[in-house]
Amino acid sequence: METQFWDIWPFLLALIQFGGMAGAAVHVMLTKTDERAAAGWVGFVVLVPFIGWIVYLLFGVNRIQRRARELRGQKHDMLLLAPLPSKEETRAAEGVIRLRELEGLARFGQRILPESFEQGNAIGVLLNGDEAYPAMLEAIAGAERSIAISTYIFNNDSAGQRFVDALSAAMDRGVRVRLLIDGVGSWYSRPSIIPLLEKRGIDYARFLHSFMPWQMPYLNMRNHQKIFVVDGRHGFTGGMNIAEGNMIEGDPRKPIHDCHFRVEGPVVSHLMHTFAYEWNFTTGEVLEGDDWFPDIESVGNIVARGLPAGPDMGLNPIRWTLLGALAEARSNVRIVTPYFIPDSTLRTNISLAAMRGVIVDIVLPQTNNLPFCDWASTPILAWLARAGCRIWKTSGPFDHSKMMTVDGMWAMVGSANWDDRSLRLNFEFNLECYGSEFAGELDDLIERKISTARPLTYEELAGRPLPLRIRDSFFRLASPYL
Repeated sequence: METQFWDIWPFLLALIQFGGMAGAAVHVMLTKTDERAAAGWVGFVVLVPFIGWIVYLLFGVNRIQRRARELRGQKHDMLLLAPLPSKEETRAAEGVIRLRELEGLARFGQRILPESFEQGNAIGVLLNGDEAYPAMLEAIAGAERSIAISTYIFNNDSAGQRFVDALSAAMDRGVRVRLLIDGVGSWYSRPSIIPLLEKRGIDYARFLHSFMPWQMPYLNMRNHQKIFVVDGRHGFTGGMNIAEGNMIEGDPRKPIHDCHFRVEGPVVSHLMHTFAYEWNFTTGEVLEGDDWFPDIESVGNIVARGLPAGPDMGLNPIRWTLLGALAEARSNVRIVTPYFIPDSTLRTNISLAAMRGVIVDIVLPQTNNLPFCDWASTPILAWLARAGCRIWKTSGPFDHSKMMTVDGMWAMVGSANWDDRSLRLNFEFNLECYGSEFAGELDDLIERKISTARPLTYEELAGRPLPLRIRDSFFRLASPYL
């Protein structure tokens, strides 16, 4: 008797279901590090036929890290960052740090990322575009050999056009210019700055850009770094984009408070190495020689190193350094960030620091340009306030500043926010700094912000109307993707 398809289709469906279920369950057990998440996914794929494992394949698999590693793997044999230092070099770098309380953090940091600490640096604070842009434009005007700029946003407005004019004049003088703009960030202004760059003949590239939407991961794997290096010697970094909103004295329509940093000394080579790596990844061009990597003399007393981070790394150096700093804190921790949606591990360590008696100040903008990020952070703030953290909302325009200090001796500044997008999905660059003078300068700046800020208490946060608490909790569930 001839077997008909209709006679065997139930067995085929059962075989497909079993294969999909078993494969998804095994993948969950091998890749999910959080036991509760793993148990939840296994239960879902086992107990919900077909839908369970299909949903897991669509939404449960971490394709961001895999895709990032695939992309980076194409350039893996052309690593441009400094090699792993010898044990003698590591001990020497740690020996420079006389702050006994933080020696453990320095050792921990070298295990997370073997980028050497550099002595003899000077770092200056630049408030808003009113201070940062003139300093950067002056550096461009004085450039003799090379200019390297990496930015997330480069708007086609009065600020952006000033930079284009300065870069064009530098190229006319024979200066080698390389400008890297994120593929998504390049479209933040209308019209885009790209046609003007092409018209002026400026050598630019767009990071992970494609006109085909399915070839460009719109929200993930963005280059959020802000790196600016002139002649390989003079650096700027922080969280500031190039946009006229940062020029507060010009009374822009959408003002943005921000903080950028002038960097001098050997650690500038870390900025340049990171830029060269991303430029090589994007264009295939290798930047080398004295134009880009000259010998740099010591100019100050800050010990610092660069922390590049991205989704292609197994352990995100910035996130793990934040965890280490929270664990080592003894007297005070101060955090300033525009977007504060830390994951459960970071939240736990912040709470533990506060419960140990460490004074924890978290300074956030009262007005946020992304309201849903503010909503998602509110339930988290309630938990942290209950643990003893002091929450502050700054007055005035949206504050995009990003900085952290510990015990008046350690500081971190750069492009990363306290959210999954910065600490899991995007490429970022921060500076880790040791030195009481610089940390004290940042503490003074943070104190000025706090002096005009409004405190948020646990009672106020917990007593919000039920509809607002439901809204905020809903957006908190989506926080890994905001």
